[in-house]
Amino acid sequence: MTRPPGFSAVLFDWRGTLVEDPPDEWWVKTALTRTGRTADDDLVTRLCLALRTAAEVPEIAAGELSCDCSPDLHHSWSFAYFAAAGLDDELAAALYELDFDAASHPFYPDAPGVLRALHERGIRVALVSDIHLDLRPEFDAAGVGDCIDSFVLSFEHGIQKPDRRMFELALDELGVAAEDALMVGDRASHDGAAVGAGITTWLVPPGLPAGQARGLDRLLAVVR
Repeated sequence: MTRPPGFSAVLFDWRGTLVEDPPDEWWVKTALTRTGRTADDDLVTRLCLALRTAAEVPEIAAGELSCDCSPDLHHSWSFAYFAAAGLDDELAAALYELDFDAASHPFYPDAPGVLRALHERGIRVALVSDIHLDLRPEFDAAGVGDCIDSFVLSFEHGIQKPDRRMFELALDELGVAAEDALMVGDRASHDGAAVGAGITTWLVPPGLPAGQARGLDRLLAVVR
């Protein structure tokens, strides 16, 4: 029997693909404001530079490769990272807690509509994310929780991308073959590893301005 054209399942990355990832300056300025401090541009610039420099410290860079394998690992790695950047305890805590606030990663304008359209077409959808917290409530709050058939979250499995098992877990939970699935992400280094699992992979451009549509509606032309 001839295989019908198109894909019957889509695997999505989360941050930077379905939801916005604000720039470092936003995170730092918001954390400063939440601690009641003045977030002047010079201070924000200095702190962002310190964070970027700390990210290159060998043990910090190495720790990032496994920090999302559990909430405890992520917590300890994050505070070691903030300490390496010279952040005090109060500011480090405020910065860390920001990631638990859904307002810190709003959905791209076109993401909910595309998820709903895929669901209504009977396309199976999985979320495959390196993350230290449960994302299901955020999808429920956005009204698209029922559009996700499988959540493959790194902290629940003790592995993270680019480990191909993340993608294989999604395929198993969706009940589809690799050739019938499309992976959509924004990082070749992580999401691109789906190719090793035999999954066609589509990378969206990183770093779009806040509030700009992701162009995800193009997916609707390649699904069955």
